[in-house]
Amino acid sequence: MDLGAAPGGWTLAALRLVQDSGFVLAVDLKKIAPFDAPNALAVVGDVTQQETIQKILQLLPHAPDVVISDVAPNVSGTWELDHARQIDLATQSLNIAASLLRPGGNFFVKVFQGSTTNHFIEQTKRHFGFVKLVKPKASRSKSAELYVMAMNCKKK
Repeated sequence: MDLGAAPGGWTLAALRLVQDSGFVLAVDLKKIAPFDAPNALAVVGDVTQQETIQKILQLLPHAPDVVISDVAPNVSGTWELDHARQIDLATQSLNIAASLLRPGGNFFVKVFQGSTTNHFIEQTKRHFGFVKLVKPKASRSKSAELYVMAMNCKKK
């Protein structure tokens, strides 16, 4: 499952990985161009809204193996506000991942580095056996954008 999927780059990468045997559900506020794959669906919706979560639940054929979240707020230019909004969206993505992933599933989420990043990582560790911060080479060195890689979802 790809949250914050527009324009669709992560979704296309996921489709290459699952090939014909898997399924990819892409979710974003913006309409995503249709994928030329019978095993992919794109949903327009807000991951912070319950009706979107219900739609996701209806469309998933089974618990996902992986949840990717590139959800980000519209940047205001006020760092504290942008960071807080990003962490809120990352937390919403974490809640979705923790509730929907299969046991042992994985989660990859964008965060903006800031005062509450460590708290978010601690929250993530409650749900996953392995958690690591990742700074992709493609990300500008001055960018505060980081990714949290979380593996081995713990199911109660």
